[in-house]
Amino acid sequence: MSSNIVRYAEAETPTEYGVIHVVVYRASAEAIVEHIALLVGDVGGSATDDPPVLVRVHSECWTGEVMRSLKCDCRDQLDQAMRAIAAAGRGVVVYLRQEGRGIGLGNKVRAYALQQNGVDTVDANRLLGFADDARRYDVAAAILRDLGVHRARLMTNNPLKVQGLSAGGIEVAERIALKSEPNAHNAEYLAAKAKKMGHSL
Repeated sequence: MSSNIVRYAEAETPTEYGVIHVVVYRASAEAIVEHIALLVGDVGGSATDDPPVLVRVHSECWTGEVMRSLKCDCRDQLDQAMRAIAAAGRGVVVYLRQEGRGIGLGNKVRAYALQQNGVDTVDANRLLGFADDARRYDVAAAILRDLGVHRARLMTNNPLKVQGLSAGGIEVAERIALKSEPNAHNAEYLAAKAKKMGHSL
């Protein structure tokens, strides 16, 4: 991923959360991978004078968001974030196309197969030769800067997102935890993220 991004398309879209301004970004006009910003209200402003913007940086989760898989809390976190920015009347969700903590859908399903045999989500990635979390947040920081967002109230349980945005020049004025009720299928997954990856759950 590169932090060089271009606005490729944008439009107003009616949703169950209200009207969302959708902005599609690419690394270049010819690039295939597209990242998305979902905006409510006017989020641009001064680096120092304006109040921080409510922000969620969310990585794609096809299994959770499309299949409605019970193995993770991704869909619930996205829903919480969308409802929060709609209620606030000002905010942005940056939707990054980095499935499976950055390993892609096919490898994520391979990791699921390992988990069926008792391996937790972190060790499954390691057994496949991947880092615990291969996601990057330089693109998210670049998108936020393009939107005029310099200070954020970041909705996340993941300390790496705070570090990633800060390294990209976005001041994280506050971290807001997103709480999901565990179920029989994701309780161990959530526990592994808390114990091995430092997520606040």
